[in-house]
Amino acid sequence: MRYLEPLIETDLLKKMVFLGGPRQCGKTTLANSLLARTPGRYLNWDFDEDRNEILKKRWGPKDKLLVFDELHKFPRWKNWIKGNFDKEQKLHQFLVTGSARLDVYRRGGDSLLGRYHYWRLHPFTLSEIPKGVSPKSALVRLMTVGGFPEPFLDNNENEARRWRKDRYDRVLRDDVRDLEPIKDIQTLSLLVDLLRRRVGSPVVVSNLAGDLQVAPQTVKHWLEILERMYLIFIVQPYSKNLPRALLKPPKIFFFDNGDVIGDEGTRFENLVAAHLLKKIQFLEDSQGYRYELRYVRDKEGHEVDFVILKDGVVDELVEAKYGDDEISRSLKYFAERLKPRRARQVVFNLKREYSSGKLSVENPFTALSSFNIM
Repeated sequence: MRYLEPLIETDLLKKMVFLGGPRQCGKTTLANSLLARTPGRYLNWDFDEDRNEILKKRWGPKDKLLVFDELHKFPRWKNWIKGNFDKEQKLHQFLVTGSARLDVYRRGGDSLLGRYHYWRLHPFTLSEIPKGVSPKSALVRLMTVGGFPEPFLDNNENEARRWRKDRYDRVLRDDVRDLEPIKDIQTLSLLVDLLRRRVGSPVVVSNLAGDLQVAPQTVKHWLEILERMYLIFIVQPYSKNLPRALLKPPKIFFFDNGDVIGDEGTRFENLVAAHLLKKIQFLEDSQGYRYELRYVRDKEGHEVDFVILKDGVVDELVEAKYGDDEISRSLKYFAERLKPRRARQVVFNLKREYSSGKLSVENPFTALSSFNIM
C-alpha cells in the first residue's frame, strides 16, 4: 500500500480526488489497489477503447469508483468531469490521475473549486520503503537506480537505464506533444541532457539559450513545461529579510535520482531535495499549509542548500554533504540570522551523529527517515 492510499480513500467519500505525479511513479498501481477494495472501473484516455467508453459514459450503478487516467489530455476535461460529478456524485466516486500537473491543466471557463482534493504522488524514498528492502539497501538503490517503483524493485542499473530512456520518450514525445504546442522535441531533449549535468548549480537561462541556440524566453517556457510534466522541480533563491542576500538564478533538481549525471555529492543533494519536496507537498495536500522549497546565498558567499518556508516563514534549514561532518559555517551563519525551528546537516558518510546547540548533524537514515509522512 502506498502512503497516500488511506487518505485518498477517505477523501473520495466526500469529493473528487485528483492524483498527479511523475509518469510511472505508481499512480495506476495505487488506483488498482483502491479498485481491489471498491468495485469500479479504470479508464485510460490514452487507450482508444477506453476513450470511447469515457465519451459514451459506459459505466453502471455497480461501478462505485470511477478512475480516469490521463483525462487532462481531453480538451474539455474540466467541464466534463464537473458535469458528471455534479450529476452522479451520490452514485460514484471519482478519481482522476495524470502524469502532468492537474492544477495547471484545468481548461475551460467553469470552476472546480470546492469539488476536489489534489494529491501528489512521489517515488519511493527512505520515508517510504517497500517491504523486504532494508534501509541500507534502499539508500544504495536510491543513489543508483532511483526511487521509481520498477527500477527500484528490479535493482538492475542496466535495466534502469533502458527503463529511463523509454520513460523520456513517453514524456517528451507523447505527453508534451499532447499537451503543449512544441515542435522542436529534439532540442527540448537536449535541454534535459544539459540540466542533468547541472543539478544543484544555479541555472542561468541565457547560458542555456546560448548552448541550444534558441531564445531565452523559449528556454524559460521549456523549463516550465518540464516542471509541469514532473520531470524536474525548480528551487528558487530566498532573500526576504536578508539585506545582504544575493538574488541568484534558480537551481534544478530531478524527481528521478537516476536522472542525475554527476558525482556522489551531486546525486546525494538531489536525493535530499526530492525527500524534502515529497515532505512539503504531502503537508500542503493533507493539511493546507503553504510550503516552499528554496535555497539561500548572500553576497559574502554564505550558502545553504535548502530553506523550507511554511506560510512564508523560515521553518527549517537543511545542508546536504556527502562526506564532510563538520557543521557548515554557512549553516551556522543563517541559523543565527533566520532563526528557523530546526537546522541540520545531512551527511551521507557519517560515522557518528551529534548536535551543537540547535544544530544537528545526522546520517540519511535518521534525517531522511525522520521526514516520515506515514
